Amino acid sequence: MAKQGQIAEPPPGQGLDGLAAAARDAGQRGLPPVHLWNPPFCGDLDIRIARDGTWFYLGTPIGRPALVRLFSTILKREGDRHFLVTPVEKVGIRVDDAPFLAVEMRREGEGRSQVLHFRTNVDDWVTCDAAHRLRFDAGAADGLEPYLHVRADLWAKVTRALYYDLVNLGVEETVDGKARFGVMSSGEFFAMADSDAAKAAP
Repeated sequence: MAKQGQIAEPPPGQGLDGLAAAARDAGQRGLPPVHLWNPPFCGDLDIRIARDGTWFYLGTPIGRPALVRLFSTILKREGDRHFLVTPVEKVGIRVDDAPFLAVEMRREGEGRSQVLHFRTNVDDWVTCDAAHRLRFDAGAADGLEPYLHVRADLWAKVTRALYYDLVNLGVEETVDGKARFGVMSSGEFFAMADSDAAKAAP
């Protein structure tokens, strides 16, 4: 068994095809219950999710969207690490930023009653609400970087185009006595930053 940080040679039948088969079997009635699984760690597999959402295996993009979606259903995060988990094995993978991208937004209603729905790059729709929050991190060079909580400590990076859409929907609210700029969804206010700083961000 490989130690954490080492690249594992997948056991016979337990490489990509084995993981896919296990994910397919476990997910026949919706998302697999990965939060209930605690199998032995089998080492790190050479899978990487790039910042643009592309999945790589052995340095080559995984070209089958259905396979990427299948693997996305068995993603699990523990601390700062991400894993692909089945009932019998857990393998570590690398994630450059967030494991998902939010690539489309649909808006219902207006003002304080509006509800925002986001589609991820694996075609899941997530409604932004108290359980699926938006957060805005300070970026190194690109101003604010928005993320949407998808499930179980897994996040989607919101594309730059959608970030500008969110800014256009932004409103000011007073939070703890300070004027904050942010966006409303499902009756929740998600602050981006102090009003002046958010308006000045690129």
